[in-house]
Amino acid sequence: MNVLLTGASGMLAPAFLNKQPRGWKLHAANRETLDICDPVAVQECVRAFRPILILNCAAFTRVDDCEVEVARAQAVNGAGPRHLAEAAKAVGAKLVHFSSDYVFDGTQDRPYDEADTAHPLSVYGASKWEGECHVRNTLDDHLILRTQWLYGKGGRHFVEAILHRADRNEALRVVNDQIGSPTWTEDLSEATLALIDAGARGTYHLVAAGHCSWYDFACQILREAGRDVAITPCTTAEFPRPARRPARGVLSTAKAKGVLGRALPAWDVALRRFMRSV
Repeated sequence: MNVLLTGASGMLAPAFLNKQPRGWKLHAANRETLDICDPVAVQECVRAFRPILILNCAAFTRVDDCEVEVARAQAVNGAGPRHLAEAAKAVGAKLVHFSSDYVFDGTQDRPYDEADTAHPLSVYGASKWEGECHVRNTLDDHLILRTQWLYGKGGRHFVEAILHRADRNEALRVVNDQIGSPTWTEDLSEATLALIDAGARGTYHLVAAGHCSWYDFACQILREAGRDVAITPCTTAEFPRPARRPARGVLSTAKAKGVLGRALPAWDVALRRFMRSV
């Protein structure tokens, strides 16, 4: 079973590389070996390798940088998935594409389900929504997984940033009015493989069980690490960033749970497991 994985140098891809199922012949491509923004390169790679499955882990995820590098965000997060979907269609492959809660504006009180209307607030969110639409409109055999607040081995993420600042004994100010579900890449990849095995198609939300604020998340990181560092909650207005974030981007995972028969582990339990693994 030939499987093409893009974005091999990113944070999510290693979680798949560590647990590839028996029978997979995996071709892991990074930006240097396959630029998904280049439609010719994508077509040539897919025609030569003829994968049955494509896992698109490539993305431009530096949310604030996207506000400045708009063309790059649109190329990687928007056009790139279209090129992969077109190539997948040509050889009869399934495409798994990862999206984000940032396609929503975070203004509703209940968790967002897959059918809720997208309303991105940032260039990053708009580019991820564009990529989703291209995949959906190009290829029937697709699986779009919206996830959130990822962390894992490799790559830059919030857990690493908090621990780095704690090592330097820096006082921390963290926003307490943005709510989401911190999700470990290992749990995400395991659930993704289970959905693939179940033949799932369409759009699903896939995040850790439960939710918290960034401040709650930071406090839990420090507790798990045994660090005694001053940390103060603040509002988004008090800590402005170039890109607007959803205030309450909580995602309902009922649809995925219906297929998997279970939810992902709770975010705090997963964090404890991650901290013990590094």
